[in-house]
Amino acid sequence: MDAVRVALLREVLAGTEWLGATRRFAGTLRGSVVSHGGGLLLVGTAEYEPWHLAAHLVDEAAWSGTPELSPTLVRHGARASDPAHLAVGLGRIEAARRGETLLVVSPSAPQAPLLERIHDARRAGATVLALDSGDRELGAMAHESLSVPPNPELDLDTVQHLVSAAAGENALPGPRRHRRLRDRLSRLADHLTAPPPARW
Repeated sequence: MDAVRVALLREVLAGTEWLGATRRFAGTLRGSVVSHGGGLLLVGTAEYEPWHLAAHLVDEAAWSGTPELSPTLVRHGARASDPAHLAVGLGRIEAARRGETLLVVSPSAPQAPLLERIHDARRAGATVLALDSGDRELGAMAHESLSVPPNPELDLDTVQHLVSAAAGENALPGPRRHRRLRDRLSRLADHLTAPPPARW
């Protein structure tokens, strides 16, 4: 989802609780990784890997000049033969320590083995954040959570787009933040509306 679509989505959601909730959660995420110097681990469930969120956070890290937002995607089915950025398995959560942030994306209740690893990471000092559907066990372990109950108008994927966009924007200093977002939107609009190059 590009910056223009995120801006349109925000217009649609204006006046709802979601804009404030996603910005607060994104602020917590940004504050945790920046204040501790990075170390963002991103994990989903065995059935759901948050590929899109990982990609958007990498983009936001680059656009905002905040490399700490770039996550390590932790995968349930990672194999040693996978490319390095896809070969990080659940053992990485067990190795999480103080100063690292673990972001758990869970559209359904996580299985016990994942919950145990999350609990161990928290006990070792990692900050645990959760984007979920309201699971009580995960919510109790998380330092901060944003729950997205089943809703035909707004789903967990959409909320992930809002959180990643807000995390990048919140990384910018106050007065420049609006200019930078406006500049990005303007450049994107110019690109989308520019006539195709002439072919001879």
